[in-house]
Amino acid sequence: MASSLVRPSHDRWIGGVCAGLARRFGISASTMRLIFVISCLLPGPQFLIYIVLWILMPSED
Repeated sequence: MASSLVRPSHDRWIGGVCAGLARRFGISASTMRLIFVISCLLPGPQFLIYIVLWILMPSED
């Protein structure tokens, strides 16, 4: 596992949150995006958590 949680400067779609989480946990960004989309079908604050992480996670640049 990587040691820091940052939004990468490449391979980002909207904010880079899924790509940063995928890098942190050692899985592909596509898999993390799929997990996020599927989790949005369940009740809960997933979208708000994404926005908060987008604001709080530093960019790699």
